[in-house]
Amino acid sequence: RMTLPLALVALISAFGSSFQYGYNVSVINSPAPYMQDFYNRTYLDRTGVPMDGGFQTLLWSLTVSMFPLGGLFGSLMVWPMVNNCGRKGTLLINNLFSIAAAILMGTSELAKTFEVIILSRVIMGIFAGLASNVVPMFLGEMSPKNLRGAIGVVPQLFITIGILAAQILGLSSILGNAEGKAQPQDLSEGSPGGGFLPADVLCLSAGWPVLLGLTGIPSLLQLLTLPFFPESPRYLLIQKGNEEQARRALQRLRGWEDVDDEIQEMYQEDRSEKEEGQFSVLSLFTFRGLRWQLISIIVMMAGQQLSGVNGVFYYADRIFESAGVQSSSIQYVTVSIGAINVVMTLLAVFIVESLGRRILLLAGFVLCSASCAILTLALNLQNTVSWMSYLSIVCVIVYIIGHAIGPSPIPAVMITEMFLQSSRPAAFMVGGSVHWLSNFTVGLVFLYMEAGLGPYSFLIFCAICVATMLYIFFIVPETKNKTFMEINRIMAKRNKVELHEGKELQDSHPQGKQEEKKCLSSSE
Repeated sequence: RMTLPLALVALISAFGSSFQYGYNVSVINSPAPYMQDFYNRTYLDRTGVPMDGGFQTLLWSLTVSMFPLGGLFGSLMVWPMVNNCGRKGTLLINNLFSIAAAILMGTSELAKTFEVIILSRVIMGIFAGLASNVVPMFLGEMSPKNLRGAIGVVPQLFITIGILAAQILGLSSILGNAEGKAQPQDLSEGSPGGGFLPADVLCLSAGWPVLLGLTGIPSLLQLLTLPFFPESPRYLLIQKGNEEQARRALQRLRGWEDVDDEIQEMYQEDRSEKEEGQFSVLSLFTFRGLRWQLISIIVMMAGQQLSGVNGVFYYADRIFESAGVQSSSIQYVTVSIGAINVVMTLLAVFIVESLGRRILLLAGFVLCSASCAILTLALNLQNTVSWMSYLSIVCVIVYIIGHAIGPSPIPAVMITEMFLQSSRPAAFMVGGSVHWLSNFTVGLVFLYMEAGLGPYSFLIFCAICVATMLYIFFIVPETKNKTFMEINRIMAKRNKVELHEGKELQDSHPQGKQEEKKCLSSSE
């Protein structure tokens, strides 16, 4: 059952870490024209000449792309940090990155420096790279097996809430402006190159530095509250060898005294892994017994990002404009898409345990591939057939629903479930790196792809969705309501390897033999 300590630790770690990942993904979209204008003015003050359009575009694309690049660096820090500082310790240390970046971004305008914003985006990326991997690992290791999926989707839910919060606060009537108050609408259409906004618009009390600086608040809250909650029991028992602390942590999280079954299951997992020791990323790639698990997380993480979710969000504004939505209302449409995203991810929290992971992933990729295909058609025909622009709006909404129920939340849950304690940190490091590299690649390549192929770029996304879906259909097993050891046995059959290695392990640990047999017969 769900206990209060478990619910609180899920909410605190997801709000303090995952929320900010989402927030920083979309926070610079709304105030972009004002920030570019700030870059321009700062440069003019320093050099006496206006910035040329090409240089400004370069600076802006750096501001945007440094975030996923930082995310990649953050992912590479996962393995050493969670093994040395623990899961909870890593989250607490990670808050320092976010608070530092928030202070730098919030004061950047007073300090008249735009370089600091670009640097802060890297720091914020490192924070998000760690957060996006450590939170699912931490919560997955704490949850009982019947709630692991639901709690595993909570970080993704908070990512979508973060995106929505940034969209709402970024409305030009709130903080997405150059002062603390609303602007005449036509200013926000300012072009990235050259051009200034009128001087009277730019008071000292800018709205956007506040918008960027707000990201420090959830971190501060997490830094103050998370120390009162237990560390991951699996980490305490298997990696630290401290049964007493692990037992106390479990009793507190489960709300009852008798946690012997779970402790036994952890010991069993510990024994089955003793021989291999801690996996580094290199040994993960060369170890035959984890081959299909590794390929699966790489395919799922790449499929999640390369399925075009960023492209669809990027195109959304234009799709709505071509359907006749007023340009002044488009930001409200974006907010409503963000809200659909939150609602559908919330739905995933409630249905992932009843329907299972596989169904949600498959259904999600089916919806995404279908809407990409129909969207290509609709965008090509919208100038000739009047109602096609409405069909493309429907496609965008269906795509977002599809992505929110499966491809977005489930892969991180699956990494937690498909790997045992010794290989999990290395697996998250690989999965996280693939996630951020793919994210960075789409950000870099999509503009060129869109310029060259136009609406046909969605056919590439469609093909990637179909390929990922077929892989999941044939290879990825259902993992709901199974212990980590049971899932490990299913994957061992697929790897055609671990069962005889398992026998050797059992021979070297005679006391493990009986339990192995018992578990095997029960899981069969």
